[in-house]
Amino acid sequence: MICDVGGQDIKIIILKNGRVKDFKLNTQCSAGNGYFLQSTAQGFNVPVEEYADTAFGAKGFPSFGYGCAVFMQSDIVDFQRQGWKPEEIMAGLCNVLPKNIWLYVSQIPNLSAIGRRFLLQGGTQYNLAAVKAQVDFIESRFKGKDIQADVIVHQHCGEAGAIGAALEAGRLFDSGRVSTFIGLEACANIQYKTTREEATRCYFCKNKCLRTFIDVKTTVLNADYRRPAKTKVPLEIGAQRLIIATCEKGTVENIDDMRQIKGGLDKIKKENPNFVEVAAKAVFRVQDSPIVADAPPKYQFTAAQKKRASLLKKRSEIRIGMPRVLNMYSQAPVFTGYFASLGVKAENLIFSEYTSEELYKEGAKRGAIDPCFPSKLGIPHVHNLLYKAHAKKPLDIIFFPMIDCLTSELHGSQASRSCPTVAATPEAVKAAFTKEGDLFKEKGIVYLDTFVNISKPELLERQLYEEFKDVLGLSPEENHRAVEEGYRALDFFNNAIMRGGAREALEQLEREDRLGVVLLGRPYHNDPGVNHEIMEEFQKIGYPVFTEDCLPIDDDILWRLFGEEVRAGDIPHPMSIVDVWKNSYSENTSRKVWAAKYVARHPNLVALELSSFKCGHDAPIYTVVEEIVEHSGTPYFCFKDIDENKPTGSIRIRVETIGYFLKRYREDMVRNKKKTGAIEDQLREFEARLRRQALREKLDSMAGAFETGSMPRIHVSVAALAASKPTEREYETVSGD
Repeated sequence: MICDVGGQDIKIIILKNGRVKDFKLNTQCSAGNGYFLQSTAQGFNVPVEEYADTAFGAKGFPSFGYGCAVFMQSDIVDFQRQGWKPEEIMAGLCNVLPKNIWLYVSQIPNLSAIGRRFLLQGGTQYNLAAVKAQVDFIESRFKGKDIQADVIVHQHCGEAGAIGAALEAGRLFDSGRVSTFIGLEACANIQYKTTREEATRCYFCKNKCLRTFIDVKTTVLNADYRRPAKTKVPLEIGAQRLIIATCEKGTVENIDDMRQIKGGLDKIKKENPNFVEVAAKAVFRVQDSPIVADAPPKYQFTAAQKKRASLLKKRSEIRIGMPRVLNMYSQAPVFTGYFASLGVKAENLIFSEYTSEELYKEGAKRGAIDPCFPSKLGIPHVHNLLYKAHAKKPLDIIFFPMIDCLTSELHGSQASRSCPTVAATPEAVKAAFTKEGDLFKEKGIVYLDTFVNISKPELLERQLYEEFKDVLGLSPEENHRAVEEGYRALDFFNNAIMRGGAREALEQLEREDRLGVVLLGRPYHNDPGVNHEIMEEFQKIGYPVFTEDCLPIDDDILWRLFGEEVRAGDIPHPMSIVDVWKNSYSENTSRKVWAAKYVARHPNLVALELSSFKCGHDAPIYTVVEEIVEHSGTPYFCFKDIDENKPTGSIRIRVETIGYFLKRYREDMVRNKKKTGAIEDQLREFEARLRRQALREKLDSMAGAFETGSMPRIHVSVAALAASKPTEREYETVSGD
């Protein structure tokens, strides 16, 4: 474990067997950095160099709550009013520092579970009072344990990061990278000006982010630098501009340059498919399902016949809205196939918009409970249907089914239930829009939160019939046919759309000795507003991204990965998880565990686990998934407890860190494969020599028998046979004859 506490941020790097296992960075305000301690000392007229001596002079200290620097600043004022002395307050801040690091930033309360060796670095570690507090905190986490903590303070803690950068630069130079360093003399004469104002705002997308322009003057000019053709911020002659932006497109000022950057990104994305994005779009695309509806009745004598004829006629005009949330990200084709085959037009099946900050803020005010973020999205998405989709063209129905269980391809699972919180979300949403008056009724919309069991076709058929028989004028026979079309649409999405392309991408990785990233998550983590576009960041740096459900399950692949375990009797089937997870009643949990096994066995795949804050079903399998993957030596990374906040800067730093490690991992993989290949070639050559020697001895024996007349003579060139390289089967034939 490396703990780097700098002036502005805290970085935690967790290593296992010399490899980076995880990387954490404070994503929000945290009072555990050096600047906060320094500013507090200056407020007490204490030089930062004397912070430790001053704090060690305290007879006691107040107890701070860890977390936000704003609250801690308020606590400082309160403690001063209570009579606490400056040295006592400074000591109290050092005492709370470890809690900010390990409980607030890294969220690792049980330090002994991740290892025993800790390296402290970063400029803040020059403060011995802060160091002592950290050492005491770490060692306290090992009390009563069989092992003790080994805490090391880097000899050059303030310069440790720079030393690492220098070592990496040396490694790259040895590998052939040409240095672009301008030299120490030129560095000493650098002049720069920073601008961050309205004129630096980027307008290349709807976010309109504010950027920072840094204009640098040096004695050495970059020959490749191109001045912007147009700029709102004048650039002096001889100066070069560096733009700090939140995305690649914002690093330039002119639209032509932006298009060139976008073209490069599009090329990378095309070469490295993101099946998370593919799934998020394709699952809501209405397929061309055959119409299986009954023909309108020829005779309409009774009131019931006339009513049904009227409902059949209205099917093509009825408009059904569905929220784009939760398990609809895996089961939507069942419903779109069902409705489309009954004659509801594809353009009349309306889904809410994809999750965005704007969509969430507009609709989240109605929430009265605080479940996980994906469940909280139910209200904003129904709000989006009510106030945007309905406003454009009126909806007749909002269909938000309570999905109790899911389809499953796993073998031997106890059940395939969905999360109870997720399943009940549609009912909670209905309560939010009817508690102070029925908004659905006011807008002339029927809200249907039908309870469905998708894992049981016969039961689903009855449930949908009971719900829609009087809405669509259904007969039991056409309802049966429509349900079959719904399952057929789901099968086509899973196997033809997703797995077909994924197999091709996986085979390309194998041919090119490259790596792909598998998202270990739940279906709704395909939502770009839930996954915070983390998967796209990996795609941009050259890694194809796979979902759990797109992993190819053709027999040849499954038996290559799991066949040995099946033959050994460890598992009854390649799609079984009984060896690692007995309590397999939650389908999305079971899928994640199985996908972890798949990744662990495939040499070209690495794991990235996403989990939402407050996910009760994910919590029990954190260790299970991690150990399955890491036991095989496969890299495992995670973004756990993601919620409505999108820490863009932290995400990009973490992705870049993981990307760097994966480059090194691939280099080792290719190098080891070459070594293994060379050894295998040597073994094959050695084996061939042994076979040739055995064949020569056998032929010599046969030739002697010919000469003595004990065997009939045959026309054969012994020398020619001995010089040949027969196959194992040919050798057995010759020796047998």
